[in-house]
Amino acid sequence: MKQILQIQQPPRSAAPRGFALWQLGFRPFYLLASVFAAGSILLWALQFTGHLAAPYLPGPLWHAHEMLFGFALAVVVGFLFTAGQAWTGQPTPTGGRLAALAALWFAARVLVLTPWGWASALANTAFPLAAAAALAVPFVRAGNRRNYFFIALLVLLGLASLAVHLGQLGVLALPAWAAIQVALDVMLFILCVMGGRVIPMFTNNGVPGAGAQRRAWIEKLALGSVLALLAADALQAPAWLVLAIAALAAIAHLARWLLWHPWTTVHTPLVWVLHLAYAWIPVHLALRACAAAGVLPASAATHALTVGAIGGLVIGMMTRTARGHTARPLRADRWDTAAYLLVAAAAVARVLVPLALPSALLTAVLCSALLWSAGFALYAVRYFGVLTRPRLDGKPG
Repeated sequence: MKQILQIQQPPRSAAPRGFALWQLGFRPFYLLASVFAAGSILLWALQFTGHLAAPYLPGPLWHAHEMLFGFALAVVVGFLFTAGQAWTGQPTPTGGRLAALAALWFAARVLVLTPWGWASALANTAFPLAAAAALAVPFVRAGNRRNYFFIALLVLLGLASLAVHLGQLGVLALPAWAAIQVALDVMLFILCVMGGRVIPMFTNNGVPGAGAQRRAWIEKLALGSVLALLAADALQAPAWLVLAIAALAAIAHLARWLLWHPWTTVHTPLVWVLHLAYAWIPVHLALRACAAAGVLPASAATHALTVGAIGGLVIGMMTRTARGHTARPLRADRWDTAAYLLVAAAAVARVLVPLALPSALLTAVLCSALLWSAGFALYAVRYFGVLTRPRLDGKPG
């Protein structure tokens, strides 16, 4: 009898099942932030072209407020809840508590589009304060004093948001835009701290022989100059002082970035995206110095930070964090790389094109909005399943 030998292949591991959105902070907040980034910037394009009017915050103020206290803050909170658990060994919000915080964030996004100014002020102030309180619990339990300042920064963002609303409601004489600038500086400081912690490490881990370095005195100068700029803006310092601090900070951050050897990362998208984004920080600071001198518009500096640095670092860290914390390979695929390039192109279109061709401002803004929206929509679609399904290795988180 003829014997037929069958070679059996090992069964493929089944895809993880279940709904995991509320298992760790990065999951809901990265998903919400990416969807919001893609949609809100299109709403802003309609406002910018005069096709839509906001009932409470006027268009430019709504756009600035929502990019800071909606998009960027959601990513920061998601990252800190995730990293905070690793730093302390203590649990951060999950399950119902995490869902409640996400619901509060969502309510703030809706209310700011309504005429109900006081309700919007309450929700938008409550979210960062609630996040700070939730983060304080594991930090204090673990005695993690090294990172207590993140709690203070979240509180400061909550106060800045409150100041924006009180200024708009006529309660404070302080212009709403002054509070926006303080919040921008706080976000800049968060980026600088986290960039300094992770970019050299990711570079050396992901690019053998890269030799990224840190120098203590440059670290202190880079971070100290940003804090000085924050203080100058909070105190409404004269333009010459802002110019001097911003120029010094630009030099310090350029030196810091060069020590990380960005040229070694060109073949590793998961790393070069972070270097490319961080390069916008010295550009932002140099443009701030030029704006203080009155030779360039302040909007160029603002968008170098928001579109270039925040947008680039966020899209890079959201892909890396989502991959790492769901047990996927730490390697950017072509879809990730496409998202990186779209957001990077949005920064070039918004910052450099209007500087070179001021008459092309409207076209540049619309092109930048479409590129940005496409980049974050691509992330939202690509990572929806990653963020809502359990880890591939079956571990919690």
